[in-house]
Amino acid sequence: MEIQAAIVLVITFFLLLALSVPVSFSIISSALLTLTMFLTPKFGVFISAQKMVTGIDSFTLLAVPFFLLAGLLMSNGGIAKRLINLAMLVLGKVPGSLAMTNIAGNAMFGSISGSGIAAATAIGGVMHPLEEEQGYNKAFSAAVNIASAPVGQLIPPTASFIVYSAASGGVSVAALLMAGWIPGLLWALFCMLVAFVYSKKHGYVIKRDKLTKEIVLKTIWDAIPSLFLIVIIIGGILSGYFTPTEASGVAVVYAFILACFVYKSIKFRDLPKILRETAVMTAIVMLIIGASSVLSFVLSFTGLPQAISAALLSLSSNKIVLLLIINLILLIVGTFMDMAPALLIFTPIFLPIIKTLGMDPIQFGVMMVMNLSIGTITPPVGSVLFVGCSVSKLSVEDVIKKLLPYFGVIVAALLLITFIPAFSMWLPGILGLLG
Repeated sequence: MEIQAAIVLVITFFLLLALSVPVSFSIISSALLTLTMFLTPKFGVFISAQKMVTGIDSFTLLAVPFFLLAGLLMSNGGIAKRLINLAMLVLGKVPGSLAMTNIAGNAMFGSISGSGIAAATAIGGVMHPLEEEQGYNKAFSAAVNIASAPVGQLIPPTASFIVYSAASGGVSVAALLMAGWIPGLLWALFCMLVAFVYSKKHGYVIKRDKLTKEIVLKTIWDAIPSLFLIVIIIGGILSGYFTPTEASGVAVVYAFILACFVYKSIKFRDLPKILRETAVMTAIVMLIIGASSVLSFVLSFTGLPQAISAALLSLSSNKIVLLLIINLILLIVGTFMDMAPALLIFTPIFLPIIKTLGMDPIQFGVMMVMNLSIGTITPPVGSVLFVGCSVSKLSVEDVIKKLLPYFGVIVAALLLITFIPAFSMWLPGILGLLG
């Protein structure tokens, strides 16, 4: 019966996805159908409702709407230009300085907003005309923006690790946030190396006026308040002043003061729209989390995770081979599924295998988020890929050739994260966050 239930669950879920049914409804419908067919209908409905409620009844998950609201406040708060000016101040004379500024801007803005799409739109929208004006190849400029946009989904504060923590049964959020720093910076650095080599070959060096002390100080002063959000959140968590969940509330207050009173880029009349967007995004995420809780119960009932684990372990006893297979599966999943549902569905499936292989759940969390982030820039349906192409007014076919070197170095960074634990575990370790 368990095998039959697993077959019904899998076929129904992917059939609904193929019919363009939203992920959350696909999860609920396939899980409910499986419970109804192989248990009693009344019990199936009751357990589904119960699991949906208990799935979102978590203090940790309170951080999700707060971080979403803080990200929207910062995204609409006029910080992109200030961060770009700061990056240009540091990188101005380097070959390909505009491309590198795009990468640095995406890393900073993405970490603040928590969204690769927001970074690709805000930073790319400003940088692309500047690069075109300086004679940069349009497809190269678009590729730089697309390849580096997801970096901020690894650098804290980011909601992805909060979702992973919920899916993994309570892995430390603070440790996950710290574990994402080096992998995120490594991704950005590798992209900068590719941009540097290409730019030097094509002579992309800009000439700028001599910087005065006043310009330098003003540029730094304008950018500091935006970057200080990261300092407040991470410093507060590490010092013990507040938990990651409480940090999300602090982030909202700080972002509100910064956007409304310091930069004055958001008017009070804009707040209802921002709050509505936050409510809609929160409802979507929470519905997915609730639906995934039902799915987790059904998966345990069907024994599918154990079957997949046994199947993978039977393929090979070699840890390297198994990790490569898991990476490949996650890369494929990331091309057609959003971050939150993918984390909630596949974490319970792969985590037992990872523990069998001796990998720490924190390292696996970073590996998983990085995999799924790469999926957002990968054809056929990578969301950041299409947004980045739209910003540059180019087709995917125009950009994909220039993206290939970036795919190469990003996957190289992923393999380093997968097989060298220190890249993820060193920072949480020295900060005493590993239990």
